[in-house]
Amino acid sequence: MSTFARAGLLMYTCLIVYASLYPFSNWHRMGLKAWDFLFMPMPYYWTGFDLATNVVGYVPFGILVVFALYPRVRGVAAAVTATFLAMVLTGSMEALQTFLPNRVSSNLDFLANLGGGAIGAIAGALLTRSFLVESRMLQLRREWLVPEAGRGAIVAGLWMLAQIYPQPYMFGHGQVFPILSEWISRLTEAPIDLGALLRGDATLSIQDYWLAETLITASGMSGALLAWSFLLRKQAPTGLLIAGLLAGAALVKFMSYALLFTPALALDWLTPGAKGGMLLGVLLVAGVAYAPPTVQRRIAIACLLISLVLINAMPENPYFAETLQSWIQGKFLNFNGAAHFLSLFWPFLALWFLLHPAHRKKRN
Repeated sequence: MSTFARAGLLMYTCLIVYASLYPFSNWHRMGLKAWDFLFMPMPYYWTGFDLATNVVGYVPFGILVVFALYPRVRGVAAAVTATFLAMVLTGSMEALQTFLPNRVSSNLDFLANLGGGAIGAIAGALLTRSFLVESRMLQLRREWLVPEAGRGAIVAGLWMLAQIYPQPYMFGHGQVFPILSEWISRLTEAPIDLGALLRGDATLSIQDYWLAETLITASGMSGALLAWSFLLRKQAPTGLLIAGLLAGAALVKFMSYALLFTPALALDWLTPGAKGGMLLGVLLVAGVAYAPPTVQRRIAIACLLISLVLINAMPENPYFAETLQSWIQGKFLNFNGAAHFLSLFWPFLALWFLLHPAHRKKRN
C-alpha cells in the first residue's frame, strides 16, 4: 500500500505543479520578489468557490504524504512532516507564479493550500490504521490484484480522471503534436504542422472523421481496460472490475460535460463514432480479457500506440470545435490545467507502466 501511496503522491504532486503554473507562458520578472506575496494585504476580491478549491486541492496531498511515509514515520511526526511539505510546495508554487503575468500570487491561496494540506495530514494520521492495517479494501487488493499492481492501479484510476478534459475524439488522449508544432514554429519562426507530416496531403471527409473517432475510441478504450485487466488475478471478478472502470470513465465524462458546458450537453460526447468505437472496444476487450497476461499486455501496448498515432495525425475536429464555443474556462483555470495535463500525458504514463521491466510479468 505504501508503494501505491508513493506513486500516487508523485503523480498528484505533478498535477499540483501543472495546475499551479498552467499555461507555462510569458515568464518574466515583474518587479516583485518571489516571496513578496507573503507580506501583501489579503486580497479584497475572492470567492468561496476559489477558497474551497484551494483547500480541497491539497487535502489528498496531505493524506498521501502520511500514507507514503508509513511505516517508517507515523502518527504526529507524519502529520507534521506532511504539513511542512505542503507548506513548501504551495509556497514554491505561489513564488513561481510571481513570474507569470497571467497568474496572481496570493497569501490567501497560500494559507488555504496550507490548511488543506494540514487537514489531509491529520486525516491521514487518523485513517492510517483503517486504510493501511485493517482495511477491507487492502484485503480485496491482495485477493484481486497482483502484488506489483500499485502503480498500475494509479494509472487505471487516472484514466477515469483524464476524461474530465474535453477531447476532440472520445478516449483520444495524448494529442501532443499541436503543442509541439506551436513550440517548433516559434523556435524556427516558420509554420510547422507535425500532424500534416503524418497524414500527408489527404483531404478528410465527414466519413473519415467518423471512422477516425471510431478507431481512436476503440483503441484508446481497449488499451486502458486491458492495462487494468493485466493487473487482475485469476480469482478476481474480471468482467465486473473492467465494466466498473469503463462505467466510471463514462460517468466522469458525463459529469464533466454537464459542469464545463451545460447539462443539456452532458451526453454530447456520445457521438456515432464514439458509440461505434466503444462497441468495437468492448468486443476486443471481451475477447482477450481472460487471455494470458502477456497477451493482454502486448495488445494494450499496441492499442495505445495506435491511438497515439491516430490522434496526433488527425487535424482539429470541426464538429468538436463548435462544442468548445460554449465552454467558459476562466473559473476553472487551475482545474482545467490539471485535467489537460492528465489528458496529454496519460497514454505515456500507461506505456511506461506496461513497458517497465518490473511490470512485464504477472504472478498468478
